[in-house]
Amino acid sequence: MPSLVHQYEVSAWLHIDVYAPVGDDLVEETGRLICLPVTDDAFGLQLAFTLAHSDGTDAILLMHVHPQFLAQWPASLLHNEQAFRFDHSAEHELRVDAPIKGILNHFTVNKNIQDFSTAMVYMEHAIQLLRRSVEQLNVHFAPCVVPACRFLAYESEREKIHKARAILDAHYDERLTIKDLSRKVAMNECYLKKGFKTLTGCTIHEYIAARRIASARQMLQVEGRPVTEVAASLGYSSISHFSTAFKKATGLKPCELLH
Repeated sequence: MPSLVHQYEVSAWLHIDVYAPVGDDLVEETGRLICLPVTDDAFGLQLAFTLAHSDGTDAILLMHVHPQFLAQWPASLLHNEQAFRFDHSAEHELRVDAPIKGILNHFTVNKNIQDFSTAMVYMEHAIQLLRRSVEQLNVHFAPCVVPACRFLAYESEREKIHKARAILDAHYDERLTIKDLSRKVAMNECYLKKGFKTLTGCTIHEYIAARRIASARQMLQVEGRPVTEVAASLGYSSISHFSTAFKKATGLKPCELLH
């Protein structure tokens, strides 16, 4: 489970939890807006984001919006918004664009709110985050709509997927985000993920995890290298993370492969 790093009690109706991811998988920057009905006329919201940073300080940020916060506006006004048209729990995908990432970065730095002016600043950040998320959904953004991966009919696009796979084969032991990979092959992230799954039969996360485990088996079983050395050489942050991933994939503990 992710570990809680810090919390922001922005107000009685808005609070934000920041978590550190567990494990060494690629972190993909994503966003979600989740509507949670309480009664026929009231609902709360949760905004969930994952952030990837080049220095490895990735973060998961959850912003909880209490129904009482939304009750400040007439129901008719709220239901005019695309994001809030529902009669059951609903989830919408968000892009982690530059403005949203800029707001999120304010919350990833632990800062105690000890005075009213600072509290107001963070209230403004939280409301901006909610506003930009709602605005995204009102511009008819259709995330990752590539129905039958028709773009793969072009050899040049297939070559980009093959290039991405070759990069992963060469650098599976390094920290590489999907955003980094998409830039290296000059392909939209959504197309890269869809195309990679279509051509390889697995996601990018699954592929790199499998490459790491296959390499680990070779190092342990054939080369007889120590578990600590194998974990470090494959980019795992700790032996426990490596052991957990290895056992999940193979059903064995790493030490069981050593002679």
